[in-house]
Amino acid sequence: MEYRKLGRTGLKVSELCLGSMQFGWTADETLSFQILNAAHEAGINFIDTADVYSRWAPGNPGGVSESIIGKWLKQSGIPRERLVIATKVRGRMGDGPNDEGLSRAHIMLAVEASLRRLGIDYIDLYQTHHVDLTTPTEETLRALDDLVRQGKVRYVGCSNYPAWRLMEALWTSDARNLARFDCLQPHYNLVHRAEFERELADICRVYGIGVIPYSPLAGGFLTGKYRQDGSTPESARLGGVQRRYYNEQGWTILAAVEKIANELGKSISQVALAWQLSDPVITSPIIGPRTLEQLADNLGAVGLRLDATHKTSLDQTSEWRE
Repeated sequence: MEYRKLGRTGLKVSELCLGSMQFGWTADETLSFQILNAAHEAGINFIDTADVYSRWAPGNPGGVSESIIGKWLKQSGIPRERLVIATKVRGRMGDGPNDEGLSRAHIMLAVEASLRRLGIDYIDLYQTHHVDLTTPTEETLRALDDLVRQGKVRYVGCSNYPAWRLMEALWTSDARNLARFDCLQPHYNLVHRAEFERELADICRVYGIGVIPYSPLAGGFLTGKYRQDGSTPESARLGGVQRRYYNEQGWTILAAVEKIANELGKSISQVALAWQLSDPVITSPIIGPRTLEQLADNLGAVGLRLDATHKTSLDQTSEWRE
């Protein structure tokens, strides 16, 4: 396993981050423990979750993924300082008017709940999950800054932010001497490039912001398990994959990735991950395996770098236009 600095910080994280959205949703506690153990044994030190995972599933109150990770941490015996634990705040966690968002009131309650579920006394990376247009940016950043000063949070980041909001946050942090976002978690992959590359990529490059993309395999589309002939596996994410990627460009990109995978003797998903890892602006793609087999396949991307010919071929095939 190779390790990279998270943006301008001194924190070093594994080049693959283990996402845990599946924990307590499509992977039960036992399987989640097995995935966590295997990931740690492979050298992954970076785990990403969110308080809201997976509140959308019937009977799931939210916080289940954090709770599973907390139980695993307790039973594993792994020293706390060996792991980089990231979680997020923003989503609705109750029925009250202040049970969601990025207000000071919600953040202060949410962080305590996350710490309790995770069974830890500090969070390495605390991220705002989505923009909250009803709360001033300065209010959010002052709350996060207080958490850093209190030692409950080490670094702060954001997810799903448009460029203008990210720049507003960076300016506010600089002008008010507040903790700043050192990490961005965008939706980014070979079949979904424009949202990140249009403006966000340059901001991250210039301001030293770490980038940990979610959905690097496009919900499984970039694994090859979905086929143009209509054969589809059972998947909780099938509907979203079909809406986003079942189009001419999607199939063209998938074919190009598969061609390179065959040339290299690698899997489609390994090549898709290697494409991201070949870009210096990317810190650590977030993988979300729901089986040990998927995890093993993803780990095959560790250390894999595409040469200029293969990288250029994929860049051109997946190129976006306004």
